Amino acid sequence: MGSVTGAVLKTLLLLSTHNWNRVEAGNSYDCDDPLVSALPQASFSSSSELSSSHGPGFARLNRRDGAGGWSPLVSNKYQWLQIDLGERMEVTAVATQGGYGSSNWVTSYLLMFSDSGWNWKQYRQEDSIWGFSGNANADSVVYYRLQPSIKARFLRFLPLEWNPKGRIGMRIEVFGCAYRSEVVDLDGKSSLLYRFDQKSLSPIKDIISLKFKTMQSDGILLHREGPNGDHITLQLRRGRLFLLINSGEAKLPTTSTLVNLTLGSLLDDQHWHSVLIQRLGKQVNFTVDEHRHHFHAQGEFNFVNLDYEGNVSFSCSQPQSMPVTFLSSRSYLALPDFSGEEEVSATFQFRTWNKAGLLLFSELQLVSGSILLFLSDGKLKLNLYQPGKLPSDITAGVGLNDGQWHSVSLSAKKNHLSVAVDGQLASAAPPLGPEQIYSDGTYYFGGCPDKSFGSKCKSPLGGFQGCMRLISIGGRVVDLISVQQGSLGNFSDLQIDSCGISDTTWTIIQHNGSDLTRVRNTNPENPYAGFFEYVASMEQLQATINRAEHCEQEFTYYCKKSRLVNKQDGTPLSWWVGRTNETQTYWGGSSPDLQKCTCGLEGNCIDSQYYCNCDADRNEWTNDTGLLSYKEHLPVTKIVITDTGRLHSEAAYKLGPLLCRGDRSFWNSASFDTEASYLHFPTFHGELSADVSFFFKTTASSGVFLENLGITDFIRIELRSPTVVTFSFDVGNGPFEISVQSPTHFNDNQWHHVRIERNMKEASLQVDQLTRKTQPAPADGHVLLQLNSQLFVGGTATRQRGFLGCIRSLQLNGMTLDLEERAQVTPEVQPGCRGHCSSYGKLCRNGGKCRERPIGFFCDCTFSAYTGPFCSNEISAYFGSGSSVIYNFQENYLLSKNSSSHAASFHGDMKLSREMIKFSFRTTRTPSLLLFVSSFYKEYLSVIIAKNGSLQIRYKLNRYQEPDVVNFDVKNMADGQLHHVVIHREEGVVFIEIDNNTRRQVHLSSGTEFSAVKSLVLGRILEHSDVDQETALAGAQGFTGCLSAVQLSHVAPLKAALHPSHPDPVTVTGHVTESSCVAQPGTDATSRERTHLFADHSGTIDDKEPLANAIKSDSAVIGGLIAVVIFILLCITAIAVRIYQQKRLYKRSEAKRSENVDSAEAVLKSELNIQKAVSENQKEYFF
Repeated sequence: MGSVTGAVLKTLLLLSTHNWNRVEAGNSYDCDDPLVSALPQASFSSSSELSSSHGPGFARLNRRDGAGGWSPLVSNKYQWLQIDLGERMEVTAVATQGGYGSSNWVTSYLLMFSDSGWNWKQYRQEDSIWGFSGNANADSVVYYRLQPSIKARFLRFLPLEWNPKGRIGMRIEVFGCAYRSEVVDLDGKSSLLYRFDQKSLSPIKDIISLKFKTMQSDGILLHREGPNGDHITLQLRRGRLFLLINSGEAKLPTTSTLVNLTLGSLLDDQHWHSVLIQRLGKQVNFTVDEHRHHFHAQGEFNFVNLDYEGNVSFSCSQPQSMPVTFLSSRSYLALPDFSGEEEVSATFQFRTWNKAGLLLFSELQLVSGSILLFLSDGKLKLNLYQPGKLPSDITAGVGLNDGQWHSVSLSAKKNHLSVAVDGQLASAAPPLGPEQIYSDGTYYFGGCPDKSFGSKCKSPLGGFQGCMRLISIGGRVVDLISVQQGSLGNFSDLQIDSCGISDTTWTIIQHNGSDLTRVRNTNPENPYAGFFEYVASMEQLQATINRAEHCEQEFTYYCKKSRLVNKQDGTPLSWWVGRTNETQTYWGGSSPDLQKCTCGLEGNCIDSQYYCNCDADRNEWTNDTGLLSYKEHLPVTKIVITDTGRLHSEAAYKLGPLLCRGDRSFWNSASFDTEASYLHFPTFHGELSADVSFFFKTTASSGVFLENLGITDFIRIELRSPTVVTFSFDVGNGPFEISVQSPTHFNDNQWHHVRIERNMKEASLQVDQLTRKTQPAPADGHVLLQLNSQLFVGGTATRQRGFLGCIRSLQLNGMTLDLEERAQVTPEVQPGCRGHCSSYGKLCRNGGKCRERPIGFFCDCTFSAYTGPFCSNEISAYFGSGSSVIYNFQENYLLSKNSSSHAASFHGDMKLSREMIKFSFRTTRTPSLLLFVSSFYKEYLSVIIAKNGSLQIRYKLNRYQEPDVVNFDVKNMADGQLHHVVIHREEGVVFIEIDNNTRRQVHLSSGTEFSAVKSLVLGRILEHSDVDQETALAGAQGFTGCLSAVQLSHVAPLKAALHPSHPDPVTVTGHVTESSCVAQPGTDATSRERTHLFADHSGTIDDKEPLANAIKSDSAVIGGLIAVVIFILLCITAIAVRIYQQKRLYKRSEAKRSENVDSAEAVLKSELNIQKAVSENQKEYFF
């Protein structure tokens, strides 16, 4: 066992069984006990609390202690509620309530878990569904069963959204049971040895099951040898798990006896990962964290008293490492330089999949300039910028966007600048000069704040997205907990104490042709043929490819006077062969019908006459490289080259491994429309072992999922009643039944998981996370299950008691049945399954629409001002002085009817009788124009901040009347804080809401319809408009500050300007840049974004005239006093005129001010009458 000396550094949990013993990761008893109600007060903690009566200890479900629940001091997306369960538990469900008798409740949240209270991991369901829908009121309980369950000691609830008319409020309960497991801690030089009894019979079914966690990216987890030379090795390489199997049938390993498979990534995150290797005969399943690879092994296995050597301890150490995740390109972490040294010094580690992004920025004092440390094309670049000098660059590392942790050390001291990557010192920059260099006091990690904060930070390639840890400045480690609590530094859009990046899991299958191979002296009569032998058999390869959603191989073909095609007659001179044994003449990046190379598709071949670079036939090296991704032709098994026989003619090629990702079987499903409908498959052969699993959802009260009959034997799985699932079978000993009863209904149109197992010793049934039920087999009874009929899915042979609903991911002994393929040729059964949105539709936020897919769903953000997988990422922008965004609904409304853009739905001859407007803003300038909508008939809507800081909404729906003015003068709206505006008009009634609390309903006198809408303007009005004086003044000044999530009905102008998906009629003038000035909706105005400023930037700022000449002459003072007196008199006159106007404009509306607010809120819920077809370009697929 000397090969085991590379054991993984950290903890392994190893459970192995044979001869039909079942692997249990936990307990087999009922695991649904309440875990929180009996915990002491000290077990509860939180990010903050509103008051002592709102503390986390009052967050128990259904309790009314204190103020009736936990509420944080401020409501924003950085708050959390934490529970310490005292020991590692298995958590199977969670439940939430709002604050008792209040308007405080959470409508969506994240769930995090940890073993140590550090390094949190986000809970994910079905590998993508990660958000939980919360409560709709304060006292109802929303209960979620966790599939899979969580094994952890600490849980943390992170509110995402909450009642917009209240604040965050939570009461919670957690359900589960104690979790016990044996652990062993290994130090990289130690090993644990288990010797099997060689006299025992070879088992029919073998299982290896373990869980591990580590911070090291490489090491051997397990190595097992049999008596005939067969062995299995489970090895971690660069955070990926490799399974190497040699069946031992040959003296030397060959491609038919050696299997090398890869699953998982980023497995060195110090979180538990589960590994399961199952063998039934020659069928082997390899599973890592729910990702499964199935293959057919060659030959038989004889798998190999407990002993250990080295430094082994049977307890689990908990190293503390606190990472931070930069969630978006707008994330940043600003930290002060508390070292006090005459140098710039910083060290940190990072991991990312992105090729570019800012890592660190710092301004320099004395030596005017700045230091930028950033990723570019996967390389680290250090840029020293000094005015009047050429920038100095240092480049270090390569391929640093590989998802691995990389260490960086930056030092600038006594005019010397250097940087080291992964311990390797890069070449030093030229001397800086004689001056000492100092940081300006602030280090920006990962990105820059928007310009409104006064920062000089620059990020030429955008922000960093990934994780950092072990950040230190001047040799002092940064306390990220202090950052999180607000006592140190400043940040935006971070997730502290968690590394949340993830990667698509690929199955990688290697071959013998990965090295570059050069070819000379060939011609059509003497061709070169290169063959590729894979580490898996063709049967295994075909099964892997068929199961995957996507497969690809990178093919690199270098050429010098070597053509792919004869340009005279089009005869191929080089070609390749795939698993169908057909000749293929298309190359990387192309599809079979195009017969081109990548450059031909992109239109950038070195000779535009040809579709491939090699066909230019030049006497210099060039290449045609790209991905082959047509699954039916993969993998590549052979390449033939015939054109390297001329003088100076040569070719070279390199083929990458076969890469496959996704699991088609997970969403492979069928819908059964009638009780008489069913799918039939060949007889199920489960004589000695039956392992069946599937998902179902239904609204019917009963129905048979699966049935297979013999002469007397049978097997049947059915929904017996709304709360009972039954597994019945007969192997010659008489019928047996096992039932699982649920406290809640199974016919709730939600997905439920069923797993049955039957072997010679026992039979079992488990549904969801409910208690597993077992039935021992008779000691002296029959053991063979003998079936001979077809397998019926969704029905029975009698065509009675059939199942109504959906079944997906049906697996029998590890093999997935293709329900969709069979459903396509079966009456009354539909391939795929609709209704995913009924289960997951609530995850689509901010007007995003849940759209069905046969293999899942996606959130369509086309008509939302937000983006992201769940339409939850707001789009905001910083507007510089004089800038504007103009969305033209129609240049000439007579031509607009032929347009297909969103704007075309506002036809020139259309009367717009209603609109919904939403946006958020932050500014310190007055007057300001926030939003202006114009028409061709001199009608308009303007939203402005007047000189006195009041917010005014001005509707002019009749060109011959004065505008209706709604004035909000409760406070100064140009206070540098974030404010939210909702305007909803239904004909002559306008409902307005400011900052989620100030509401007003107004009846317009100027009209009820908006005719021929022309354009929407954000910022400065550039063209002359016939508007009132206040609007004209604000329009001339424009807007300086942040605007976010701007939406007019279905039009989102900021989204069209900053994230164009199709040609939108939008024009951007001046300095408009994407910014992080706002955060999640529903937050208090004063705390919307978790941003702590080093300086106070509130108040009106005039950047054109700096403060000077503080001491004025006496005459200037006297003149100033006279001006003030005149100004006061003018103000009194203006106020009198304004009061008279207000009385006239609102005379009709005063009688209706006392109407029930519910009627106005009902208007908000009405459906807009302006709809448009879905744009395919905006769809975001994440399943």
